[in-house]
Amino acid sequence: VQLQASGGGLVQAGGSLRLSCTASGRTFVRDTVAWFRQVPGKERQFVASLKWSSRHTSYADSVKGRFTISRDNAKDAVTLQMNSLGPEDTAVYYCAAGPSVVQSNRASESAYYYWGQGTQVTVSS
Repeated sequence: VQLQASGGGLVQAGGSLRLSCTASGRTFVRDTVAWFRQVPGKERQFVASLKWSSRHTSYADSVKGRFTISRDNAKDAVTLQMNSLGPEDTAVYYCAAGPSVVQSNRASESAYYYWGQGTQVTVSS
């Protein structure tokens, strides 16, 4: 099973990017799918999660109102629409998935079994 994260790039502050997470060898039907991000020298940080079956979503406070996580049924993908980006959003973004995620651990890395390779998002000021 491999997760593929795509859609990163360089954007000016105030701009938007759309990330996508797909899986080979697996569908997300029983999973919670999440996005985390990491900057060099810092711990990986929870960004958002979506439970595929219920569409229930959760967001880190730092991205609420700017980022939207959603599912794309046609592509069997989870997307992260990022608007009003700022330099503080610069990071490598990782998608993760797992069947055993619950409300209480959705922001914890250890709750997710499958991880993608990461995609770089750079926001210039």
